[in-house]
Amino acid sequence: MPTHVVTNQVPPLVDYDAAEQPVLLEALRRAGAEHALEELHEVGRLAGSAEALELGDLAEAHPPMLKTHDRYGNRIDEVVYDPSYHTLMTHAVGFGLHGAVWADTRPNPHLTRAAKLSVWGPVDAGHGCPISMTYAVVPALRAAPELAAQYESLLCTKEYDPGLRAPLTKRGLIAGMSMTEKQGGSDVRANTTTATPTPDGTYRITGHKWFTSAPMSDVFLVLAQAPGGLSCFFVPRVLPDGTRNTFALQRLKDKLGNHSNASSEVEYDNTVGWLVGDEGRGVPTIIEMVNLTRLDCVLGTATGMRTGVAAAAHHAAHRSAFGATLADQPLMRNVLADLAIEAEAATTVALWLADLTDRATAGVDGADRLRRIALAVTKYYVCKRGPIHAAEALECLGGNGYVEESRMPRLYREAPLMSIWEGSGNVAALDTLRAMAKQPETLDAYFEEVKHAAGADAHLDAAIARLERQFGDFDTIQHRARRVVGDMAQVLQASLLVRHGHPAVADAFTVSRLGGEHGDVFGTLPTGIDSAAIIQRATPKTG
Repeated sequence: MPTHVVTNQVPPLVDYDAAEQPVLLEALRRAGAEHALEELHEVGRLAGSAEALELGDLAEAHPPMLKTHDRYGNRIDEVVYDPSYHTLMTHAVGFGLHGAVWADTRPNPHLTRAAKLSVWGPVDAGHGCPISMTYAVVPALRAAPELAAQYESLLCTKEYDPGLRAPLTKRGLIAGMSMTEKQGGSDVRANTTTATPTPDGTYRITGHKWFTSAPMSDVFLVLAQAPGGLSCFFVPRVLPDGTRNTFALQRLKDKLGNHSNASSEVEYDNTVGWLVGDEGRGVPTIIEMVNLTRLDCVLGTATGMRTGVAAAAHHAAHRSAFGATLADQPLMRNVLADLAIEAEAATTVALWLADLTDRATAGVDGADRLRRIALAVTKYYVCKRGPIHAAEALECLGGNGYVEESRMPRLYREAPLMSIWEGSGNVAALDTLRAMAKQPETLDAYFEEVKHAAGADAHLDAAIARLERQFGDFDTIQHRARRVVGDMAQVLQASLLVRHGHPAVADAFTVSRLGGEHGDVFGTLPTGIDSAAIIQRATPKTG
Protein backbone atom coordinates (compact mmCIF):
# COMPACT_ATOMS: atom_id res chain seq x y z
CA MET A 1 0.00 0.00 0.00
CA PRO A 2 1.28 3.53 -0.73
CA THR A 3 1.08 4.44 2.96
CA HIS A 4 3.62 1.70 3.70
CA VAL A 5 6.41 2.96 1.49
CA VAL A 6 9.34 3.37 3.87
CA THR A 7 11.61 6.36 3.38
CA ASN A 8 14.11 8.33 5.43
CA GLN A 9 15.01 5.38 7.62
CA VAL A 10 18.60 4.66 8.56
CA PRO A 11 20.34 1.55 7.19
CA PRO A 12 21.41 -0.93 9.87
CA LEU A 13 24.89 -0.44 11.28
CA VAL A 14 26.18 -3.90 10.41
CA ASP A 15 28.86 -5.82 8.48
CA TYR A 16 31.75 -3.46 9.05
CA ASP A 17 35.08 -3.60 10.90
CA ALA A 18 34.25 -2.39 14.40
CA ALA A 19 37.97 -2.03 15.15
CA GLU A 20 38.37 0.74 12.61
CA GLN A 21 38.37 3.42 15.31
CA PRO A 22 41.18 6.00 15.36
CA VAL A 23 41.34 6.32 19.15
CA LEU A 24 42.02 2.57 19.49
CA LEU A 25 44.47 2.22 16.62
CA GLU A 26 46.43 5.30 17.66
CA ALA A 27 46.76 4.05 21.24
CA LEU A 28 48.24 0.74 20.10
CA ARG A 29 50.68 2.42 17.72
CA ARG A 30 51.67 4.96 20.38
CA ALA A 31 52.59 2.14 22.79
CA GLY A 32 54.54 0.23 20.13
CA ALA A 33 51.88 -2.49 19.94
CA GLU A 34 51.51 -2.59 16.16
CA HIS A 35 51.84 -6.37 16.39
CA ALA A 36 48.32 -6.45 17.86
CA LEU A 37 46.60 -4.62 14.99
CA GLU A 38 45.91 -7.71 12.90
CA GLU A 39 44.19 -9.59 15.71
CA LEU A 40 42.30 -6.43 16.71
CA HIS A 41 40.84 -6.21 13.21
CA GLU A 42 40.00 -9.91 13.35
CA VAL A 43 37.91 -9.20 16.44
CA GLY A 44 36.46 -6.09 14.81
CA ARG A 45 35.27 -7.83 11.66
CA LEU A 46 33.35 -10.41 13.70
CA ALA A 47 32.08 -7.84 16.22
CA GLY A 48 30.60 -5.73 13.43
CA SER A 49 29.01 -8.68 11.64
CA ALA A 50 25.33 -9.55 11.49
CA GLU A 51 26.21 -12.97 12.90
CA ALA A 52 27.73 -11.61 16.12
CA LEU A 53 25.02 -9.00 16.65
CA GLU A 54 22.35 -11.67 16.30
CA LEU A 55 24.15 -13.82 18.87
CA GLY A 56 24.02 -10.92 21.30
CA ASP A 57 20.34 -10.34 20.58
CA LEU A 58 19.52 -14.02 21.15
CA ALA A 59 21.48 -14.23 24.40
CA GLU A 60 19.70 -11.16 25.72
CA ALA A 61 16.26 -12.29 24.54
CA HIS A 62 16.60 -15.75 26.11
CA PRO A 63 17.84 -15.25 29.67
CA PRO A 64 19.44 -18.13 31.60
CA MET A 65 17.14 -20.37 33.61
CA LEU A 66 17.80 -21.74 37.08
CA LYS A 67 17.34 -25.48 37.66
CA THR A 68 17.74 -26.24 41.35
CA HIS A 69 16.65 -29.92 41.04
CA ASP A 70 16.55 -32.61 38.41
CA ARG A 71 13.35 -34.47 37.48
CA TYR A 72 13.86 -36.94 40.31
CA GLY A 73 14.23 -34.32 43.04
CA ASN A 74 18.02 -34.40 43.31
CA ARG A 75 19.64 -31.02 43.98
CA ILE A 76 21.74 -30.00 40.95
CA ASP A 77 21.98 -26.17 41.16
CA GLU A 78 22.59 -25.55 37.49
CA VAL A 79 21.91 -22.64 35.17
CA VAL A 80 20.86 -23.35 31.61
CA TYR A 81 21.98 -20.81 29.01
CA ASP A 82 20.83 -20.22 25.46
CA PRO A 83 23.30 -21.73 22.95
CA SER A 84 24.11 -18.21 21.74
CA TYR A 85 25.69 -17.46 25.12
CA HIS A 86 28.08 -20.37 24.80
CA THR A 87 28.99 -19.30 21.26
CA LEU A 88 29.79 -15.80 22.52
CA MET A 89 31.92 -17.27 25.31
CA THR A 90 33.74 -19.47 22.80
CA HIS A 91 34.64 -16.41 20.71
CA ALA A 92 35.66 -14.29 23.71
CA VAL A 93 37.89 -17.03 25.15
CA GLY A 94 39.30 -17.76 21.70
CA PHE A 95 40.22 -14.10 21.32
CA GLY A 96 42.08 -14.29 24.65
CA LEU A 97 39.90 -11.73 26.43
CA HIS A 98 39.91 -13.76 29.67
CA GLY A 99 42.99 -15.06 31.51
CA ALA A 100 45.10 -15.62 28.40
CA VAL A 101 46.88 -12.32 28.96
CA TRP A 102 48.82 -13.86 31.86
CA ALA A 103 50.37 -16.47 29.57
CA ASP A 104 51.07 -14.02 26.73
CA THR A 105 54.81 -13.38 26.42
CA ARG A 106 54.47 -10.70 23.75
CA PRO A 107 54.79 -6.99 24.59
CA ASN A 108 51.74 -4.99 25.72
CA PRO A 109 49.47 -7.93 26.65
CA HIS A 110 47.10 -5.93 28.89
CA LEU A 111 46.79 -3.07 26.42
CA THR A 112 46.18 -5.50 23.57
CA ARG A 113 43.49 -7.29 25.55
CA ALA A 114 41.86 -3.98 26.53
CA ALA A 115 41.61 -2.86 22.91
CA LYS A 116 40.14 -6.20 21.81
CA LEU A 117 37.70 -6.27 24.71
CA SER A 118 36.61 -2.74 23.86
CA VAL A 119 35.85 -3.79 20.29
CA TRP A 120 34.07 -7.02 21.24
CA GLY A 121 32.11 -5.64 24.21
CA PRO A 122 29.19 -4.05 22.33
CA VAL A 123 28.09 -7.45 20.99
CA ASP A 124 26.80 -8.50 24.44
CA ALA A 125 27.58 -7.12 27.87
CA GLY A 126 26.47 -10.13 29.91
CA HIS A 127 29.08 -12.70 28.92
CA GLY A 128 31.77 -10.09 29.53
CA CYS A 129 31.30 -10.58 33.28
CA PRO A 130 32.83 -14.09 33.56
CA ILE A 131 35.43 -13.08 30.97
CA SER A 132 36.49 -10.15 33.15
CA MET A 133 36.51 -12.20 36.36
CA THR A 134 38.65 -14.93 34.81
CA TYR A 135 41.12 -12.24 33.74
CA ALA A 136 41.23 -10.83 37.23
CA VAL A 137 41.43 -14.07 39.24
CA VAL A 138 44.87 -15.18 38.08
CA PRO A 139 47.13 -12.75 40.01
CA ALA A 140 45.11 -13.27 43.20
CA LEU A 141 45.38 -17.05 42.86
CA ARG A 142 49.18 -16.73 42.76
CA ALA A 143 49.02 -16.05 46.49
CA ALA A 144 48.53 -19.83 46.72
CA PRO A 145 51.42 -21.16 44.57
CA GLU A 146 50.32 -24.80 44.77
CA LEU A 147 46.84 -23.95 43.51
CA ALA A 148 48.22 -21.63 40.83
CA ALA A 149 50.53 -24.40 39.60
CA GLN A 150 47.53 -26.66 39.04
CA TYR A 151 44.92 -24.24 37.73
CA GLU A 152 46.53 -21.18 36.18
CA SER A 153 47.28 -22.73 32.79
CA LEU A 154 43.64 -23.83 32.47
CA LEU A 155 42.45 -20.30 33.27
CA CYS A 156 44.73 -18.98 30.52
CA THR A 157 44.06 -21.46 27.73
CA LYS A 158 41.97 -20.25 24.78
CA GLU A 159 39.49 -23.13 24.96
CA TYR A 160 36.02 -22.71 26.37
CA ASP A 161 34.77 -25.94 27.94
CA PRO A 162 31.37 -25.45 29.63
CA GLY A 163 29.73 -27.93 31.99
CA LEU A 164 30.24 -28.95 35.61
CA ARG A 165 33.10 -31.42 35.78
CA ALA A 166 36.22 -31.81 37.92
CA PRO A 167 38.29 -28.74 36.97
CA LEU A 168 41.54 -30.55 36.26
CA THR A 169 39.79 -32.81 33.75
CA LYS A 170 38.63 -29.87 31.59
CA ARG A 171 40.32 -28.20 28.60
CA GLY A 172 39.81 -24.72 30.03
CA LEU A 173 38.31 -23.00 33.08
CA ILE A 174 36.17 -19.94 33.81
CA ALA A 175 36.47 -18.24 37.20
CA GLY A 176 34.21 -16.04 39.30
CA MET A 177 34.20 -14.26 42.61
CA SER A 178 31.80 -14.39 45.51
CA MET A 179 32.25 -11.56 47.98
CA THR A 180 29.10 -9.46 48.53
CA GLU A 181 26.68 -10.18 51.38
CA LYS A 182 23.31 -8.70 52.33
CA GLN A 183 24.42 -6.82 55.39
CA GLY A 184 27.67 -5.40 54.05
CA GLY A 185 27.59 -4.64 50.34
CA SER A 186 30.87 -2.89 49.55
CA ASP A 187 31.92 -3.24 53.20
CA VAL A 188 33.23 -6.78 52.84
CA ARG A 189 34.77 -6.65 56.31
CA ALA A 190 31.20 -6.90 57.62
CA ASN A 191 30.84 -10.34 55.99
CA THR A 192 29.51 -13.07 58.25
CA THR A 193 30.21 -16.14 56.09
CA THR A 194 32.53 -18.41 58.10
CA ALA A 195 35.40 -20.70 57.13
CA THR A 196 36.39 -23.46 59.55
CA PRO A 197 39.74 -25.24 59.10
CA THR A 198 39.78 -29.05 58.93
CA PRO A 199 42.57 -31.58 59.57
CA ASP A 200 43.03 -32.23 55.83
CA GLY A 201 44.13 -28.62 55.23
CA THR A 202 40.89 -27.46 53.61
CA TYR A 203 38.20 -25.24 55.11
CA ARG A 204 34.45 -25.66 55.40
CA ILE A 205 32.58 -22.51 54.35
CA THR A 206 29.07 -21.62 55.54
CA GLY A 207 27.08 -18.50 54.67
CA HIS A 208 24.97 -16.64 52.13
CA LYS A 209 26.37 -14.54 49.27
CA TRP A 210 24.09 -11.83 47.90
CA PHE A 211 25.64 -11.37 44.43
CA THR A 212 27.55 -14.10 42.62
CA SER A 213 27.57 -13.63 38.86
CA ALA A 214 28.11 -16.42 36.33
CA PRO A 215 27.44 -19.19 38.86
CA MET A 216 28.22 -21.92 36.32
CA SER A 217 31.87 -20.89 36.39
CA ASP A 218 34.27 -23.65 37.34
CA VAL A 219 36.04 -22.02 40.29
CA PHE A 220 35.46 -19.03 42.56
CA LEU A 221 37.38 -16.82 44.93
CA VAL A 222 35.28 -16.42 48.09
CA LEU A 223 35.72 -14.15 51.10
CA ALA A 224 34.87 -15.66 54.49
CA GLN A 225 35.72 -15.16 58.14
CA ALA A 226 38.38 -17.65 59.23
CA PRO A 227 39.73 -17.90 62.80
CA GLY A 228 42.42 -15.39 61.81
CA GLY A 229 39.98 -12.91 60.24
CA LEU A 230 38.57 -12.22 56.80
CA SER A 231 40.31 -14.53 54.33
CA CYS A 232 40.22 -15.53 50.68
CA PHE A 233 39.34 -19.06 49.55
CA PHE A 234 39.44 -21.03 46.32
CA VAL A 235 36.12 -22.85 45.85
CA PRO A 236 35.50 -25.20 42.89
CA ARG A 237 31.97 -26.05 41.81
CA VAL A 238 33.10 -29.68 41.40
CA LEU A 239 35.65 -31.24 43.76
CA PRO A 240 38.77 -33.01 42.46
CA ASP A 241 37.14 -36.42 42.98
CA GLY A 242 34.25 -35.45 40.67
CA THR A 243 31.59 -34.90 43.36
CA ARG A 244 29.59 -31.65 43.48
CA ASN A 245 30.71 -29.10 46.03
CA THR A 246 27.84 -27.57 48.02
CA PHE A 247 26.86 -24.49 46.03
CA ALA A 248 23.12 -23.96 46.48
CA LEU A 249 21.66 -21.44 44.05
CA GLN A 250 18.80 -19.70 45.84
CA ARG A 251 17.58 -17.54 42.97
CA LEU A 252 18.73 -15.52 39.96
CA LYS A 253 18.62 -11.74 40.22
CA ASP A 254 16.09 -9.80 38.13
CA LYS A 255 18.42 -6.99 37.05
CA LEU A 256 18.07 -3.60 35.42
CA GLY A 257 20.85 -4.33 32.94
CA ASN A 258 21.98 -7.31 30.94
CA HIS A 259 19.86 -10.44 31.10
CA SER A 260 22.25 -12.81 29.31
CA ASN A 261 24.43 -13.23 32.40
CA ALA A 262 23.07 -15.05 35.45
CA SER A 263 23.62 -13.16 38.69
CA SER A 264 22.68 -15.30 41.66
CA GLU A 265 22.39 -15.71 45.40
CA VAL A 266 24.44 -18.61 46.69
CA GLU A 267 24.19 -20.56 49.92
CA TYR A 268 27.38 -22.22 51.17
CA ASP A 269 26.79 -25.06 53.61
CA ASN A 270 29.92 -26.88 54.71
CA THR A 271 31.37 -26.08 51.29
CA VAL A 272 34.97 -27.13 50.68
CA GLY A 273 37.51 -24.39 50.03
CA TRP A 274 41.28 -23.91 49.98
CA LEU A 275 42.96 -20.90 51.59
CA VAL A 276 44.51 -18.37 49.21
CA GLY A 277 47.11 -16.22 50.93
CA ASP A 278 47.23 -15.94 54.71
CA GLU A 279 44.35 -15.96 57.15
CA GLY A 280 43.15 -12.45 57.88
CA ARG A 281 44.59 -11.16 54.60
CA GLY A 282 41.52 -11.66 52.45
CA VAL A 283 41.21 -8.07 51.26
CA PRO A 284 44.91 -7.58 50.39
CA THR A 285 44.88 -10.95 48.63
CA ILE A 286 41.91 -10.12 46.47
CA ILE A 287 42.70 -6.44 45.91
CA GLU A 288 44.59 -7.03 42.67
CA MET A 289 41.56 -8.87 41.34
CA VAL A 290 39.42 -5.88 42.28
CA ASN A 291 41.86 -3.50 40.58
CA LEU A 292 41.63 -5.46 37.34
CA THR A 293 37.86 -5.67 37.37
CA ARG A 294 37.76 -1.93 38.09
CA LEU A 295 39.88 -1.44 34.99
CA ASP A 296 37.28 -3.40 33.06
CA CYS A 297 34.55 -1.17 34.50
CA VAL A 298 36.32 1.85 33.02
CA LEU A 299 36.82 0.01 29.74
CA GLY A 300 33.19 -1.07 29.73
CA THR A 301 31.97 2.49 30.23
CA ALA A 302 34.27 3.87 27.55
CA THR A 303 33.10 1.12 25.21
CA GLY A 304 29.47 1.97 25.92
CA MET A 305 30.15 5.64 25.22
CA ARG A 306 31.78 4.90 21.85
CA THR A 307 28.95 2.51 20.97
CA GLY A 308 26.38 5.19 21.72
CA VAL A 309 28.25 7.85 19.74
CA ALA A 310 28.68 5.48 16.79
CA ALA A 311 24.95 4.74 16.70
CA ALA A 312 24.07 8.43 17.03
CA ALA A 313 26.55 9.58 14.38
CA HIS A 314 25.48 6.83 11.97
CA HIS A 315 21.84 7.77 12.48
CA ALA A 316 22.51 11.47 12.00
CA ALA A 317 24.46 10.85 8.80
CA HIS A 318 21.50 9.07 7.18
CA ARG A 319 18.42 10.72 8.69
CA SER A 320 16.96 13.96 7.30
CA ALA A 321 14.82 16.55 9.06
CA PHE A 322 13.78 20.08 8.18
CA GLY A 323 15.43 19.90 4.78
CA ALA A 324 18.86 18.60 5.73
CA THR A 325 20.51 15.54 7.23
CA LEU A 326 20.69 15.64 11.00
CA ALA A 327 24.48 15.57 10.77
CA ASP A 328 24.39 18.92 8.96
CA GLN A 329 22.22 20.63 11.59
CA PRO A 330 24.43 22.90 13.75
CA LEU A 331 22.84 21.98 17.07
CA MET A 332 22.98 18.24 16.35
CA ARG A 333 26.64 18.64 15.40
CA ASN A 334 27.22 20.29 18.77
CA VAL A 335 25.61 17.32 20.53
CA LEU A 336 27.47 14.68 18.49
CA ALA A 337 30.83 16.40 18.92
CA ASP A 338 30.28 16.77 22.67
CA LEU A 339 29.39 13.09 23.02
CA ALA A 340 32.38 12.11 20.90
CA ILE A 341 34.77 14.20 23.02
CA GLU A 342 33.55 12.49 26.19
CA ALA A 343 33.87 9.03 24.64
CA GLU A 344 37.34 9.67 23.28
CA ALA A 345 38.58 11.07 26.59
CA ALA A 346 37.20 8.04 28.45
CA THR A 347 38.73 5.62 25.96
CA THR A 348 42.10 7.37 26.03
CA VAL A 349 42.41 7.15 29.81
CA ALA A 350 41.08 3.55 29.86
CA LEU A 351 43.71 2.36 27.37
CA TRP A 352 46.38 4.38 29.19
CA LEU A 353 45.43 2.53 32.40
CA ALA A 354 45.75 -0.80 30.58
CA ASP A 355 49.20 0.22 29.34
CA LEU A 356 50.04 1.34 32.88
CA THR A 357 49.00 -2.14 34.06
CA ASP A 358 51.52 -3.60 31.61
CA ARG A 359 54.20 -1.37 33.11
CA ALA A 360 53.19 -2.12 36.71
CA THR A 361 53.15 -5.87 36.01
CA ALA A 362 56.61 -5.59 34.49
CA GLY A 363 57.85 -3.83 37.63
CA VAL A 364 58.51 -0.42 36.05
CA ASP A 365 59.43 1.96 38.86
CA GLY A 366 56.51 4.10 40.02
CA ALA A 367 53.94 2.50 37.72
CA ASP A 368 52.12 0.70 40.51
CA ARG A 369 51.86 3.86 42.67
CA LEU A 370 50.49 5.86 39.76
CA ARG A 371 48.02 3.12 38.83
CA ARG A 372 46.80 2.92 42.43
CA ILE A 373 45.48 6.47 42.43
CA ALA A 374 44.72 6.94 38.73
CA LEU A 375 42.52 3.85 38.61
CA ALA A 376 40.43 4.93 41.61
CA VAL A 377 40.06 8.46 40.23
CA THR A 378 39.05 7.25 36.79
CA LYS A 379 36.73 4.51 38.04
CA TYR A 380 34.77 7.13 39.95
CA TYR A 381 34.42 9.75 37.25
CA VAL A 382 34.25 7.92 33.94
CA CYS A 383 31.73 5.40 35.23
CA LYS A 384 29.61 8.20 36.68
CA ARG A 385 29.46 9.82 33.24
CA GLY A 386 28.25 6.66 31.51
CA PRO A 387 24.49 6.83 32.22
CA ILE A 388 23.98 10.46 31.18
CA HIS A 389 26.07 9.86 28.07
CA ALA A 390 23.94 6.83 27.14
CA ALA A 391 20.74 8.83 27.65
CA GLU A 392 21.87 11.61 25.33
CA ALA A 393 23.10 9.19 22.66
CA LEU A 394 19.74 7.39 22.78
CA GLU A 395 17.92 10.70 22.37
CA CYS A 396 19.83 11.41 19.16
CA LEU A 397 17.82 8.58 17.58
CA GLY A 398 14.55 9.99 18.85
CA GLY A 399 11.74 7.48 19.14
CA ASN A 400 13.76 4.96 17.15
CA GLY A 401 16.29 4.93 20.00
CA TYR A 402 13.59 4.20 22.55
CA VAL A 403 12.62 0.86 21.03
CA GLU A 404 14.48 -2.33 21.87
CA GLU A 405 15.34 -3.16 18.25
CA SER A 406 17.76 -0.23 18.19
CA ARG A 407 19.77 -1.84 21.03
CA MET A 408 20.04 1.62 22.61
CA PRO A 409 17.80 0.71 25.58
CA ARG A 410 20.21 -2.14 26.37
CA LEU A 411 23.07 0.33 26.34
CA TYR A 412 21.14 2.70 28.62
CA ARG A 413 20.19 0.00 31.14
CA GLU A 414 23.72 -1.36 31.29
CA ALA A 415 25.45 1.98 31.88
CA PRO A 416 24.77 2.29 35.67
CA LEU A 417 26.31 -1.11 36.39
CA MET A 418 29.88 0.04 35.81
CA SER A 419 29.56 2.70 38.48
CA ILE A 420 28.07 0.24 40.98
CA TRP A 421 30.27 -2.80 40.32
CA GLU A 422 33.50 -2.98 42.34
CA GLY A 423 32.57 -0.03 44.51
CA SER A 424 29.90 2.58 43.85
CA GLY A 425 30.69 6.25 43.35
CA ASN A 426 31.26 7.11 47.00
CA VAL A 427 33.43 4.03 47.53
CA ALA A 428 35.62 4.89 44.55
CA ALA A 429 35.95 8.54 45.60
CA LEU A 430 36.82 7.63 49.18
CA ASP A 431 39.26 5.00 47.94
CA THR A 432 41.17 7.80 46.23
CA LEU A 433 41.45 9.64 49.57
CA ARG A 434 42.47 6.39 51.26
CA ALA A 435 45.26 5.91 48.73
CA MET A 436 46.58 9.42 49.41
CA ALA A 437 46.40 8.92 53.18
CA LYS A 438 48.16 5.53 53.20
CA GLN A 439 50.58 6.29 50.38
CA PRO A 440 51.12 10.07 50.04
CA GLU A 441 53.55 9.37 47.22
CA THR A 442 50.58 8.37 45.03
CA LEU A 443 49.39 11.98 44.92
CA ASP A 444 52.91 13.10 44.02
CA ALA A 445 52.91 10.51 41.21
CA TYR A 446 49.57 11.82 39.96
CA PHE A 447 50.71 15.45 39.75
CA GLU A 448 54.02 14.44 38.19
CA GLU A 449 52.06 12.63 35.47
CA VAL A 450 49.58 15.38 34.64
CA LYS A 451 52.33 18.01 34.63
CA HIS A 452 54.03 16.28 31.72
CA ALA A 453 51.68 18.47 29.65
CA ALA A 454 52.58 21.66 31.52
CA GLY A 455 52.81 24.71 29.29
CA ALA A 456 51.00 23.10 26.37
CA ASP A 457 47.50 24.38 27.17
CA ALA A 458 46.53 27.39 29.27
CA HIS A 459 43.23 25.87 30.42
CA LEU A 460 45.03 22.74 31.65
CA ASP A 461 47.71 24.75 33.46
CA ALA A 462 45.04 26.77 35.28
CA ALA A 463 43.08 23.61 36.17
CA ILE A 464 46.17 21.94 37.66
CA ALA A 465 46.84 25.04 39.78
CA ARG A 466 43.21 25.09 41.01
CA LEU A 467 43.38 21.39 41.79
CA GLU A 468 46.56 21.76 43.86
CA ARG A 469 44.85 24.43 45.97
CA GLN A 470 42.02 22.02 46.79
CA PHE A 471 44.44 19.94 48.85
CA GLY A 472 45.13 22.83 51.20
CA ASP A 473 42.15 21.92 53.40
CA PHE A 474 42.13 18.28 54.46
CA ASP A 475 39.59 18.83 57.23
CA THR A 476 36.70 18.99 54.74
CA ILE A 477 38.11 16.88 51.95
CA GLN A 478 35.87 13.87 52.61
CA HIS A 479 32.81 16.10 52.24
CA ARG A 480 34.30 17.46 49.00
CA ALA A 481 35.57 14.08 47.75
CA ARG A 482 33.35 13.82 44.68
CA ARG A 483 34.28 17.30 43.47
CA VAL A 484 37.99 16.82 44.11
CA VAL A 485 38.18 13.36 42.54
CA GLY A 486 36.08 14.44 39.58
CA ASP A 487 38.43 17.36 38.96
CA MET A 488 41.40 15.01 39.21
CA ALA A 489 39.85 12.74 36.59
CA GLN A 490 39.17 15.59 34.18
CA VAL A 491 42.69 16.96 34.57
CA LEU A 492 44.17 13.51 33.93
CA GLN A 493 42.05 13.05 30.80
CA ALA A 494 42.98 16.52 29.59
CA SER A 495 46.69 15.93 30.15
CA LEU A 496 46.59 12.68 28.18
CA LEU A 497 44.61 14.27 25.32
CA VAL A 498 46.91 17.30 25.14
CA ARG A 499 49.95 15.04 24.95
CA HIS A 500 48.65 12.21 22.82
CA GLY A 501 45.19 12.96 21.44
CA HIS A 502 43.86 14.50 18.26
CA PRO A 503 44.32 18.29 18.47
CA ALA A 504 40.64 19.03 17.77
CA VAL A 505 39.52 16.69 20.55
CA ALA A 506 42.13 17.95 23.01
CA ASP A 507 41.34 21.62 22.39
CA ALA A 508 37.60 21.06 22.66
CA PHE A 509 37.99 19.07 25.87
CA THR A 510 40.14 21.64 27.66
CA VAL A 511 38.10 24.68 26.64
CA SER A 512 34.79 23.05 27.54
CA ARG A 513 35.58 20.85 30.54
CA LEU A 514 38.38 22.91 32.11
CA GLY A 515 37.73 26.37 30.73
CA GLY A 516 34.17 26.72 31.96
CA GLU A 517 32.74 26.77 28.43
CA HIS A 518 30.31 23.89 29.00
CA GLY A 519 26.76 23.69 30.29
CA ASP A 520 24.99 21.10 32.38
CA VAL A 521 24.00 18.94 29.39
CA PHE A 522 25.70 17.63 26.27
CA GLY A 523 25.55 19.85 23.21
CA THR A 524 26.73 23.02 24.92
CA LEU A 525 30.19 23.36 23.35
CA PRO A 526 31.38 26.89 22.57
CA THR A 527 31.83 28.12 19.01
CA GLY A 528 35.16 27.61 17.29
CA ILE A 529 35.27 23.85 17.90
CA ASP A 530 36.38 21.71 14.95
CA SER A 531 33.27 19.56 15.20
CA ALA A 532 33.71 18.07 11.72
CA ALA A 533 37.03 16.45 12.62
CA ILE A 534 35.72 15.23 15.98
CA ILE A 535 32.54 13.69 14.55
CA GLN A 536 34.40 12.08 11.67
CA ARG A 537 36.62 10.21 14.13
CA ALA A 538 33.55 8.82 15.91
CA THR A 539 31.50 7.87 12.84
CA PRO A 540 31.68 4.16 11.90
CA LYS A 541 33.53 3.37 8.67
CA THR A 542 30.89 1.33 6.88
CA GLY A 543 31.75 1.97 3.23
